[in-house]
Amino acid sequence: MEKSIKETARPWNRSLVFDVGKRRSELCKAMDYQSAWYKRWCDELSEVPNFHRKQWEFVYVMQALWERGCIIPGNKGLVFAVGTEPLPALFAQYGCTILATDIFPEEGIAKGWNNGNQLCFGEESLNTRGLCDPEAFNRLVSYRAVDMNDIPADLAGFDFNWSSCSFEHLGTLEKGFDFLRNQLKTLRPGGWSVHTTEFNVSSNDETQENNDTVIYRHRDIEKIAAELRKEGHFVEETDYSLAGLPEDYMVDTEPHLQDIHLKLQVGKYVVTSIGLIIRKKS
Repeated sequence: MEKSIKETARPWNRSLVFDVGKRRSELCKAMDYQSAWYKRWCDELSEVPNFHRKQWEFVYVMQALWERGCIIPGNKGLVFAVGTEPLPALFAQYGCTILATDIFPEEGIAKGWNNGNQLCFGEESLNTRGLCDPEAFNRLVSYRAVDMNDIPADLAGFDFNWSSCSFEHLGTLEKGFDFLRNQLKTLRPGGWSVHTTEFNVSSNDETQENNDTVIYRHRDIEKIAAELRKEGHFVEETDYSLAGLPEDYMVDTEPHLQDIHLKLQVGKYVVTSIGLIIRKKS
């Protein structure tokens, strides 16, 4: 009889986690899906690795935070635009206290985000997979409606925060930049943040700049990274390589069948996910 995830997952054998070194700021790549660290997190999520960039975003965030010592009992985490993602429950199972936030429900419904598990209506949406013991979940996870364009000043002192492909929906490229600056105010000095967003694979010139979904170019990522570094924060060096496995060159065109979904067509652009890792200055 196979043991449950809860029986086998903790503590980890770190040789499984660090088989290729720490995550950098980087693009979604097919090679990650074959790694031991990727498979391990999928086991934790009760999933099998599949070539979908949303799964990659979740696993990337978990791995990046784990490597930096964030996912330990007693640490406080904050997630923006949580939807119904499984990470709050999984981090709570590790003993972290998590504040999950999402757009105000009426605004999310007006944007059509109440379809496809994109909108959170409360804590009850966040442990549907049973990844966390119910008692621990109720004790460690809370929910609050938060506008990412207007982060309340009382959200402060967190050890880490994250978001998964969210700040590109704030309306403009610059609003996304503002979010990356302002989210650092929620962290304690030396705290870590990991955020994924849309990356324009096909152009470093034209892009979607004012849209419900904006698309960041190489030059945009370099711009905000340079600004954050100038302010004294640490930004992991970005790996812009596209890798070389067959799945890295497949583009999911409309109507987006999502069989191989590492890169997809959005209008006239090919996009993928990029992850950014930032540490607030001490």
